[in-house]
Amino acid sequence: MTNTVQNYRNMVEQPWGRMFYELIYRQLNLPDDRRLKILDFGAGFCLTADHYAKHHAVTAVEPNEEMAALRVKENDYTLVPQGAEYLAGLESGIFDVVICHNVLEYVEDADSVLRQLVRVLKPGGILSVIKHNLPGKVMFSAVLADDPKAALELLDPDHTQDSPFGTRNMYSNESLVSQLGEGMKPVETYGIRAFFGLSSNNEIKYTEEWYNAMLELETRAAAMDEYRKIAFFHQLIFQKKS
Repeated sequence: MTNTVQNYRNMVEQPWGRMFYELIYRQLNLPDDRRLKILDFGAGFCLTADHYAKHHAVTAVEPNEEMAALRVKENDYTLVPQGAEYLAGLESGIFDVVICHNVLEYVEDADSVLRQLVRVLKPGGILSVIKHNLPGKVMFSAVLADDPKAALELLDPDHTQDSPFGTRNMYSNESLVSQLGEGMKPVETYGIRAFFGLSSNNEIKYTEEWYNAMLELETRAAAMDEYRKIAFFHQLIFQKKS
């Protein structure tokens, strides 16, 4: 087990890791009163897959063996230890919801993956994409990391980023909408981590008072354009047209 994967797994258990997922669940806001068929593509440690598996039929696709070995398994879901090749073998229009969170930055052919994700989605189905937001990353580097040089590099349009999971290819919300085409209707764009990732005072983040107030602040700010613009992540929700 590499330190990178283990450290990442430890991070999602911290208050700032838990808040990230709580915001996702609030914003996606799936109903519990009917059983949905859900595909979580690039499921990582399967936190999202496990959360929704309490009420829904979830297929979690994750090719990284180390991450899969550390996955959450409190509820029943199907784990598929493959990548994009798995999508090609699926029938069209079989999922009510497709989740693709922090994945498209790292895949070799994002266009092909997107086409497959749309294909396997039912008409009227929901696609949720989470992606890095460049202004938010600039804020993070300049403020929390105290690294204005890194922030300047991010402003360079030709800059590429290395990450523990490979080269991170940043893309804009507008390019994603364009790639998905006319068949997918944009429903909402939310910000995630506008504020809670900018403070280095981690001690206070373990208090219930801070956590509850910050979660409410992030929830309200997520749909407000002035704060959404500086959020570290964006969650874009689409609906497939009938």
